[in-house]
Amino acid sequence: MADLRLSGMGGTPFGNTANRPSSPSVGQTYNNGETGVTEIYTSLGWVATNAAPASPTIGTATAVTSGRAYNNGSASITFTAGSGGGYPATYTMTSSPGSYTGTSSTSPITVTGLQSNTEYTFTLSSTNNYATSVAVTSSNSIIATTVPQAPTIGTAAVVGVSATVPFTAGATGGAAVTHTATSSPGGFTGTGSSPITVSGLAPLTSYTFTVSSANANGTSVASAASNSITTGNPPLAIEALRVAGGGGSGSAGGGAGGVIYGSSISVTPGVAYTVTVGAGGAASSANDVQTTPGRGGAGNNSNITGGSLSLTAAVGGGPGGIVDEAGFAGGSGGGGGGGYGAGNKAGGAATSGQGFAGGSGVGGGYPGQSGGGGGAGAVGGNAVSNPGAGGIGTATYSAWGAATSSGQNVSSTYYYAGGGGGSYFNGGDQVAAGGSGGGGSGVPYDFRNDTTNYPTRHGLANTGGGGGGVSAGRQGAGGGSGIIIIRYSSSYDDPTSHNGTKYTSGGYKYFKYNSTGSITF
Repeated sequence: MADLRLSGMGGTPFGNTANRPSSPSVGQTYNNGETGVTEIYTSLGWVATNAAPASPTIGTATAVTSGRAYNNGSASITFTAGSGGGYPATYTMTSSPGSYTGTSSTSPITVTGLQSNTEYTFTLSSTNNYATSVAVTSSNSIIATTVPQAPTIGTAAVVGVSATVPFTAGATGGAAVTHTATSSPGGFTGTGSSPITVSGLAPLTSYTFTVSSANANGTSVASAASNSITTGNPPLAIEALRVAGGGGSGSAGGGAGGVIYGSSISVTPGVAYTVTVGAGGAASSANDVQTTPGRGGAGNNSNITGGSLSLTAAVGGGPGGIVDEAGFAGGSGGGGGGGYGAGNKAGGAATSGQGFAGGSGVGGGYPGQSGGGGGAGAVGGNAVSNPGAGGIGTATYSAWGAATSSGQNVSSTYYYAGGGGGSYFNGGDQVAAGGSGGGGSGVPYDFRNDTTNYPTRHGLANTGGGGGGVSAGRQGAGGGSGIIIIRYSSSYDDPTSHNGTKYTSGGYKYFKYNSTGSITF
C-alpha cells in the first residue's frame, strides 16, 4: 500500500514520486520530496506548481494555402505537451526566418503573416507564471504560398471591337499563375500573358480594364483600371460574291465556274478568314483521231472559310468533251461542259443554283459539231448544223463589276461565268461564240493551225469563264480563274487587315480578290 503520509501543513500528502496517489482527482496536490516541489494533478498529469513548464514536443508543420492574401501566408504546426515541469499556460510558435509568431493553449498553433514563396521552420516554447521552457525546433520545413501579387496595368489599345490589355505581372505567390483581363462595363474577359486580348466588345462603346492573377490559393487584388478606349465599328455581316474557276476545253466548250451570292453573312471581328479563289481548269492535251487524250480539267472551287463560317463553295466549271473514237461527254461542274459531236455526246450537268448544263454535240462518227459549255445565266448551246455557243454568264452583279473593274464588260454591262463555245471537227469555218462573262470562243476547223490569227481562246481570267473548244490536233483552252468580292456598307470601319483590292462605290466598300488571300474585320 502506498505511503500516504500527510504533511504537517494543511494535510497535503507527501512522499517520493512513486508514492503519489494512484487515483488522484484533478486539483489534488502532493509534496514531492524526491523532486523538492509541490505538484498538482491536472489534465496533463502531475505538474509542478512552482516551476517552469517542460519543453513540449513539436510535430508537423503544414502550409495553409486557401485564400491567403499575398505576403500573408500561414502555417499550422502540431505539438504535444511536455511532462515533468510546471503547468504551461500558453505555447508560442516562432518562425525562422522572420520571427512571425502564433500562440495557443492547445495544438495546433497557426502562424500568419508569412512571406510568399518563402521556406520556413519553426520553434516552440511553453510559458507559465514562473518561466518559459527551453525552445524546441520543427522537424520539417514548409514553403508559404499565397495568392499572387496584384499586376500592374499598362495602356490598353483598341482593335475593332476587341482590345489588347498589356500588364506587368507581380510575384506569383509561390504557385503557377493565370492572368485575366476584365472589361468595365460588360465584364468581358480574356486570359493569357501580356498583352491579353479581350474580344466580343460592343461597337462604339467606351471601356476600361483591370487585370488580376490567380493561382491554386485564390485570386489577387485587381490592378488599377486602365485608360479608357472606345471600340470601332466593324461590320458584323457582309455580302460576298464567289465565282469558281471555269472548266478547260477539249473540242467542246468548258463549263463556266459556279456563281454564289450570299447576303447577311455573319462574321466575327478579330477572326482571320481565308479567301480561296479557284483556278481555271487545265486545257486538254493536243488531240486527234489516233489518240485518246484526257478532256480538259475541271475548274477549282472558290469559297470563304474561317471562324464559324460554313458556306457552300462555288463549284468549278465542268470540262468540255474532246475527240476520241467515240467522243467524250461534257463534265459536270458549276456550269456543265459541252459534249463532243461524235456519238452525239451530252453536255455535263450543272450544280443547282450555280450554273447551267452544257450543250450536246451532234454527228455520227468523227465529223461532228461540239456543244458549248454551260454558263451562269443560260445553258450551253446544242450543236445542230453549227457548233454550240457558250451559255451566257450572269449580269445580276453588274454593279459589283462596275465598282471593282471586274467581270467582262459588254456594252457597260458586266458579266461573270460565261461558258466556252464549241468547235467543228472536220471542215468548216464556223466560230461558236463564248458566252458573255469570259467564255472563250471556239476555234474554226479550217484555221486550227493558224495560231496567229486564231489563237486558243482561254476563259477570261477572274471571270470564271469556260475555255473555248478547239478542233483536232490542237491543245484545248484553259478555263478562266474565279474571283471573290466582299462588300458592306461604307458606314463601317475598314478591315483590320486584308490583302484584297479595296474600292468604294455607291455607299459600299468592296474588297476584290483575284487570288487566294485573307481578311480580318
